[in-house]
Amino acid sequence: MSIYEFCTLCPRGCRVDRTQNVGICGCTNDVYVARAALHMWEEPCISGERGSGAVFFVGCPLGCVYCQNHAISRVRAPRGVKMDASALSDTFLRLQNDERANNINLVTATQYTPTVADAIKLAKSQDLTVPVVWNSSGYETVDTLLLLDGLVDVYLPDFKYHDTALAVKYSHAADYPEVARLALDEMFRQVGEPSFADGRADIEDGIMVRGMVVRHLVLPTHADDSKRVIRYLRDRFGDGIYISIMSQYTPVADGLPQELTRSVTEDEYDDVVDYAVDIGVERGFTQEGGSVGESFVPEWW
Repeated sequence: MSIYEFCTLCPRGCRVDRTQNVGICGCTNDVYVARAALHMWEEPCISGERGSGAVFFVGCPLGCVYCQNHAISRVRAPRGVKMDASALSDTFLRLQNDERANNINLVTATQYTPTVADAIKLAKSQDLTVPVVWNSSGYETVDTLLLLDGLVDVYLPDFKYHDTALAVKYSHAADYPEVARLALDEMFRQVGEPSFADGRADIEDGIMVRGMVVRHLVLPTHADDSKRVIRYLRDRFGDGIYISIMSQYTPVADGLPQELTRSVTEDEYDDVVDYAVDIGVERGFTQEGGSVGESFVPEWW
């Protein structure tokens, strides 16, 4: 029996036979890709000057109400291009060889982990040499992450909420804070402290070849929870990770709670960043210019 036939790949554990039906992620076991191209809007150590080879997968186990990529994350029908492990492998190699991507950046691939793992193995057997980046919501099981041990070089997860009530309200996932903590521990166990393409232990302008960058999106009215997230990350990992504090929240989805219908103010964001500095966060990224806006959302296939 394949994992897809009694699916527990994500913490939802819906146990649906995805060879016959759609799981809570919105997907069968058929892999659909919404876009595979150079992406310039990741952290500097991921995108660099040439861009990250971002492969955006259709579907999502978490389903946040404010998702900027809701057009591909909330699906109940096929969208994009269907790919098996061989086609995915070819895509990774194209991004490396033809597009000269700094890395292969797998965006929201949790629901397809077994197939994606097979594709990575196949691509590596055919001279994929750039780092593989796992870009996810942080809502992962340790068992699923173990399928990626030795295959992923850089983990790029979110840590969205410290408060369980926020996780329930915005992602319908009361277990998110606990699950994300365990997932980040496993990710860090696999990749350890950061290293860069030039061999230095500091970032400068180098491309990360191993390590972990944890993202946190500041939400309107919830700066206090953001501070708790950052305090946890600092206490848990110290300087062993980079923390990316994001200001790009953009209210593009329909039916949002009232407090999420506006962007994050400059004062809210600065308050969180100042707190991070005050508690000694040195390895980190900040954003300038307010929300990203809909023009920064890629065009999907």
